[in-house]
Amino acid sequence: MSTESDTPKKLSLVVFSGTYEKVHYALVMASAALASGRDVTLFFTMDASRALFAPSGWRHLRTEVDGATATSIDLSYATRGIGSFEELLSACASLNAKFMVCEMGLRALGLESEAKREELTIETGGVVTFLNDAKQNGEMLFI
Repeated sequence: MSTESDTPKKLSLVVFSGTYEKVHYALVMASAALASGRDVTLFFTMDASRALFAPSGWRHLRTEVDGATATSIDLSYATRGIGSFEELLSACASLNAKFMVCEMGLRALGLESEAKREELTIETGGVVTFLNDAKQNGEMLFI
């Protein structure tokens, strides 16, 4: 039986996949961890970084369903009572998630000058910055 003292105090997520479904699920995991009283850092890199572009770059993410778009899947989720991308992103922001975007990932894709969402506080940094942000008694996931 686990006790509060042995549960992780922080969740650090590397959001690498550029598919809508995986980025959406990273936000599901992050918002649930935040609602459970854990600190969360979301480190977006490579194609997943597009989710943080203004005004709604997530709509341009690839999907894992042939013929579907991020927008159509998001609408389908919302009609089934699943949090939409914007709702989850908003929940993470209001629950004080830390948003980071990988400097190397942006450079690798030639996206350094893309405008990021202004309503989010997004720190640009590298892998060392992300690793230094992690906690000894935390968990790290790669999505």
